[in-house]
Amino acid sequence: MSRYTPMMEQYRAIKEQYRDAILFFRLGDFYEMFFEDAEVASRELEIVLTARDGGGDTRVPMCGVPFHSADTYIAKLIEKGYRVAICEQVEDPRDARGLVKREVVKVITPGTVLDEIMLEEGRNNYLVALVENPETVGLAVIDVSTGDFRVTEVTGAEARGWLFSELYRLGPAECLVPAWKSEESAIHEFSSRYQRVVITEVDPAYYDYVRAEQKLKDYFGVDCLADLGLDSYRAAVIAAGVILAFLESTQRVPLQHIKQVKPYSTRDYLVLDVTTRRNLELTRNARDGKREGSLLAVIDCCVTSMGKRLLKAWLEQPLVDVAAINERLDAVGELVEALVLRDRLRQELKGVYDLERLVARLGSGTIQPRELLALKVSLGVLPALCALAAEVNSRYLGEALDVDDMQDVYRLLDSAIHDEAPATAREGGIIKTGYHPEVDELRKLAFAGKEWLLEFEKREKEQTGIKSLKVGFNKVFGYYIEVTRANLDLVPPHYVRKQTLVNAERFITDELKNYEDKILGAREKLYALEYEVFQGIREELARHIPRLQAIAAALARLDVLACLAETAFRFDYVRPVVDEADRIHIRGGRHPVVEKFLTEERFVPNDTHLDNAGQRYAIITGPNMGGKSTYMRQVALIAILAQMGSFVPASEASIGVLDQIFTRVGAADDLAGGQSTFMVEMVEVARILRHATARSLIVLDEIGRGTSTFDGMSIARAVMEHICRHIGAKTLFATHYHELTSLAGEMPGIVNLSVSVKESGNEVVFLKKVLPGRADKSYGLHVASLAGIPPQVIRRAEDVLRQLESERGMAPRLQRKVTQLNLFPEEGAFLDELRALDLDELKPVEALQILYRWQENLAPRKERNAKAK
Repeated sequence: MSRYTPMMEQYRAIKEQYRDAILFFRLGDFYEMFFEDAEVASRELEIVLTARDGGGDTRVPMCGVPFHSADTYIAKLIEKGYRVAICEQVEDPRDARGLVKREVVKVITPGTVLDEIMLEEGRNNYLVALVENPETVGLAVIDVSTGDFRVTEVTGAEARGWLFSELYRLGPAECLVPAWKSEESAIHEFSSRYQRVVITEVDPAYYDYVRAEQKLKDYFGVDCLADLGLDSYRAAVIAAGVILAFLESTQRVPLQHIKQVKPYSTRDYLVLDVTTRRNLELTRNARDGKREGSLLAVIDCCVTSMGKRLLKAWLEQPLVDVAAINERLDAVGELVEALVLRDRLRQELKGVYDLERLVARLGSGTIQPRELLALKVSLGVLPALCALAAEVNSRYLGEALDVDDMQDVYRLLDSAIHDEAPATAREGGIIKTGYHPEVDELRKLAFAGKEWLLEFEKREKEQTGIKSLKVGFNKVFGYYIEVTRANLDLVPPHYVRKQTLVNAERFITDELKNYEDKILGAREKLYALEYEVFQGIREELARHIPRLQAIAAALARLDVLACLAETAFRFDYVRPVVDEADRIHIRGGRHPVVEKFLTEERFVPNDTHLDNAGQRYAIITGPNMGGKSTYMRQVALIAILAQMGSFVPASEASIGVLDQIFTRVGAADDLAGGQSTFMVEMVEVARILRHATARSLIVLDEIGRGTSTFDGMSIARAVMEHICRHIGAKTLFATHYHELTSLAGEMPGIVNLSVSVKESGNEVVFLKKVLPGRADKSYGLHVASLAGIPPQVIRRAEDVLRQLESERGMAPRLQRKVTQLNLFPEEGAFLDELRALDLDELKPVEALQILYRWQENLAPRKERNAKAK
C-alpha cells in the first residue's frame, strides 16, 4: 500500500519524467511545488516554504505561486538557469471521476522562452546546438521567440577559435550538447572564460545524421536537403536536427512560425574574433559587460524592438560585399538628406509593436487577445508607410517600403477583436459585437439583466415595505437580497438566509436563484463560445504567418536605416567611400564612443593613411594617456561602421574592404584558462600571425610588456618584421620601445607616428594629436604623478631614472652591440648550431659550406636587403 495520497502519487509519477526541471503542478488557482523542487523554489523565489499532508504520517515540503502571476516567478527561475515544466489540469474538475487528469503541456528552458516578460526587447534569445568533430564544428542556432533559424559549420584546425567567436557574438541563453560526452564540449571552456551559458545535456540519439536529416525533411516538408540549401553540410545538419528534436520534446505543440532554416558562412562577413569584439566594445563594455558605453549604445536610436535586434546583428556582422555595403549606404544617405521623410518614417514606426515576437506567439498558439490588438495597431501603420515608397530613390529603401499592406488581416482583427479585449483568452469580452451572431445573443442574455434586477428590487421593496432593501452579486455567494438588521422583522417567510454580516443579513429566493442559474449558465456558455471563436481567429491568422514575417523583416530594415541616418545627422558623421582599393584613408577621424561621453573638452580628431604606396605600417610612440589606444581603436571602429553600411565619425573616409580585424590591447590574466598576462598576450599574437592576410587590419598595443625588457623588445620587433615581410596587413603598432622606431628606416612601408605633448616648465599637456615622427620621451613619471603617486616616490623615481640613463650612456660599446644582436634571433642562431657540430665526423667540404652559409647570414642587414631587391 502506498505511503502517499493519490494526488501525491500522481505528482511523483509526473516528476519522475522531468527530474531535470522544477515542476509547476496545477492545483486550482495555484501552481504548487513539492519535495526538493519546493525547497529550491522557495529559496530562489524568496517565497514561504510550508508542508502538507502527503499521506499517512508524511509531511511533504511545499510552496506555491498564484496561477495568474506565475509568469513573473517562472521568469526569475529561467533567469537563474533553471528549467520549468508546466503541469496543467487537462480536464474540468467537475467532469473528473476521482483524481483530475494532469499532464505536462510544455517545458520552459532558458533558450525556449516565448513570453515577453522573460525576454529582453533589443536582444535575441538564442538556443544553440553544437556538433564537435576533430576537424569540423557544426553550429545550429535558433531564436524561438522570433523564428530565426540558421546553421553553419567550419572545418580546420582553428574551428574551436571560430566557434568561440560565433558564440560570443550570439551570446546564447542555452547550449545543447550530447549527454555521453558533455564534458568534452568546448562550451564548458567558453562558459567559464567568456560568458555564462546554460548547458543542457540531451539524448545522444539526437546526434544521428540519418535521424536529423529525416527530422529536417519532415518538419519543412521537403524531399531532399538540397531544397533547404543544406546538401553540402553534415555536422550542421545534425545540429539542426538536435534543435528540432529538443523543441519537439519541450514545446509539445507545432511551432508554426519556424518556416525555414538558413545556412550562412562566416566568409560573407568581416571576421572579428572574441578578443577583438571585447577590446572594441562593440555591443557591451569591457568593464561590466553591459550595453552602456558600447558602440551599439551610441548609434542605437531605433524605435522598434525588431530594429534594435537587427542593428545589433548588422554591427556584429559587417559585410565584405562592396555592392551590398553601398546599397545600405545609398539608403542611409537618402534618409540623411530627406529630413522630412526620415521624421515621418520614424514617427510611423513608433506605432509598431514587436511583430516578430507577436508572430512567434501566434505560431505557437499562445498569443492572447490584447496581443492581437497590438498586431492590429502595427498593421494599421502599413498604408502610410507604403505611401512613402513613391518618394524614395534608393532601391534598398524602396523595397522595404513597397510591401504588402495586409489590410485584409487588419480588417479581420478590427471587426473581430474588442477594442478593450482582456489580457487572457479565458476571461470573456474578446469578440466584438456584430462579428458572431451567437456570441451577441448569449451576451445579451448574460448581461442584459440589469433592467430585470432593478425591476425585481423595486417589486421586493414594495411587497416587503423595506425601503433600504438591495439586490447585489458577488463571486462567492452569487446574487442576494440584503436587508439591514433594523428591518429583519419585515423579512417574509420565503426568504432563505444566505450570509450574515455585521449590520445586515443576505437572503435568496427561488425566483432570484432561478434567474442566477440562467444568467450564470449564459455567461459560462458565452465565455466558452468566445474562446472557441478566438481560437478560430487565431488559426486563420496563423495562415498569414509568412506574410507577417516578411512585413516584420521589412519594418526592421526601415528602422535600422532610419536609425543610422538619424545618428549620422545628430553626430555629424559622413558617408565613407567603400570599395576594393587597398587602403584606409581617414581625415578628421573621431572615436564615436569617447566623443559621445566627453563633457569638459572637445574630442581631437586625427587623420589615418594606410595604403600600399609607402605607408602601410605605423609605429606609434608617445606617453600613456596621450591618446594612442583611442586613436587605434577609432580606426578599427570606423572601418566596422563603414562595412556595416553606416556613416562614420570623420570629415572624410575611404575604406578598402577588410576581411579581418585583429586587436591586441590591454593586459589581463586568464585565471579560468590558467594563463598569465604574458601568455595571454602571446596566444593572441600567435593567432593574429596565423590568420591575418594582406586585406586585414591589425591593431597592436604594447606587446611584450609581460616579460623582461629585452625579451619584450625582441618579440615586438620580430612580430613587426614578420607582419611586414610575410603578411602585409595594414598595421597600427603602439609601443614604448622607442628602439623599434628605427624600423621605419630599415623596412619599406613602415612610418613613425607620435602623439603630441606640450611642455611648459614642469607641466605637461597631452594634446591628443597624432603627428608624423617618433616621440622623444615617455612621460611615465608625469603620468604617475597625475595618478596620485606620492611626491616623495616621484622624486625618488626621478633620481633612479637619471642614474639609469647615465649608466646606459656609459655602457661599453661592445655590450650595446651584443644587446642589439639579441633583437635578431637569426643572428645568434649560428652559435647553437656551432655547439652542436660533431667535428670528428664533419668532412672538410661540409665545414666550408657551413662557414659560407654563416658568413652570408651575418652580412650587414642593408647589404642583405639590397641583394633581396
